[in-house]
Amino acid sequence: MKLQWLTALATFSTVQALHVTTPTADSEKIRISISPGLPHDPQSSVDVPNEEEWANIAARKKRKLCFVRPNVDDEDDAPHILHALNNECRSKSIVVLPGPVYNIRSPMNTTHLDDVELHQFGRLLWSPDIDYWLSVSMPVGFQNQSTVWHFGGKWVTWEGHGFGTMDGNGQVWYDWAHGRGNLAHRPMTINFHGLKDSVLRGLRFVQSQMWTMNIMYSRNLVLEDIYVNNTSTSEHNTLNTDGADTMYSDNITFSRWSVTNGDDAIALKANSTNIRLYDSEFWDSTGVAVGSMGQFKGQHEHIYNFHVKNVTMHNVIRGCYLKSWTGVQTGYPPNGGGGGTGFAGNVLMEDIVLDHTRMEPLLITQCESYNGHGGENCFTSKFRIGNITWRNWSGWTGTSKERAAWFKCSEASGGCDNVTVEGWNVKKGRTDETLDLWHCDNMNEHKGFKCEGQESLLASDGWSEDDL
Repeated sequence: MKLQWLTALATFSTVQALHVTTPTADSEKIRISISPGLPHDPQSSVDVPNEEEWANIAARKKRKLCFVRPNVDDEDDAPHILHALNNECRSKSIVVLPGPVYNIRSPMNTTHLDDVELHQFGRLLWSPDIDYWLSVSMPVGFQNQSTVWHFGGKWVTWEGHGFGTMDGNGQVWYDWAHGRGNLAHRPMTINFHGLKDSVLRGLRFVQSQMWTMNIMYSRNLVLEDIYVNNTSTSEHNTLNTDGADTMYSDNITFSRWSVTNGDDAIALKANSTNIRLYDSEFWDSTGVAVGSMGQFKGQHEHIYNFHVKNVTMHNVIRGCYLKSWTGVQTGYPPNGGGGGTGFAGNVLMEDIVLDHTRMEPLLITQCESYNGHGGENCFTSKFRIGNITWRNWSGWTGTSKERAAWFKCSEASGGCDNVTVEGWNVKKGRTDETLDLWHCDNMNEHKGFKCEGQESLLASDGWSEDDL
């Protein structure tokens, strides 16, 4: 069946149909049944309201309607989606992607949406043509990162209903990368750029090409009931398949996320403020990351007000880590850098359950540097870290782990201040032995744990919000 457009005019209760083909038996039904699953990501069938029902809904809400069916001729579906989101239904509309599968074979830029309801039931499947995507992926404006979809606007509600899926065909990318990190033009699935006052709910992201999503220059967002699974079936790992990254964004809430991947589950980068992460579960990731920070020489960055509550992590590398680059620039981004300044503070992570960590559950390091230079110039960073609280942590780590944390703070920044641990009940393996060794370098004011080694290598009067 060819693409169908139905536009419900705001001033009429009738429906104007554009490019309508002869109705099929399915289109006569009140609901249609689709199965968006593929062998690498099975899904059950879902009943979707048909175009007539959506037209009635749109008419009642006085909204335009675009009902976008996939091509049946194995053609690129991106132009039809772009036409809906950039033209016919860019504002005060309902856009429906009933599925089952949309072939995405060209990049998409939809950054001017205004009061749009997007209902996705089908799977957006990106083609596995690596050479093509490397040639057309679009810059994000951070490091050498790129994307195949810029998405933005205001007052957008994107409902996946537990079925709508973004499928990056990532296995070809994992095999191509061979474990190498930050390869130029390797794209993330979607970049939310300038998205404001919006809600994303019930969406699925599988086999992302690189990062799953980036949120930048955005504010007042809720992303809830989100499923991420970036898993390799070959010997090659899934490095750089972050669940979500934030930068230059404010007031973002992640709620009820399920993430399986080989890198950060959630990562806060430059100028992320008032970020919340609640009621989520992670598998196999590197944990929750604050940073990295201070990578760009001469740039001032901040990360402030990050609250995490009720999160369970399975077989992660760490529960949480904060990392900044050294104060000495070595190489250039994305794999090199250093010399940036700024601060990270007011971080609270509480009610966390660890179901096996592969390293120490907690880490602060200011030693990030160019590949091959890790561990050098660790005390040169001028990026400040303080006001960090880890409260009510339980669970267990690998049996080879002796320490609860490794805190390697920089002397040049004045050390770390106001670090607090409360209600710590993390065990060594599946034993009754609590992990209670805490390595500290340049750790100043702290509560709830006793440092081994030197507690502070310098005299400091600490820092407060007045310093920010």
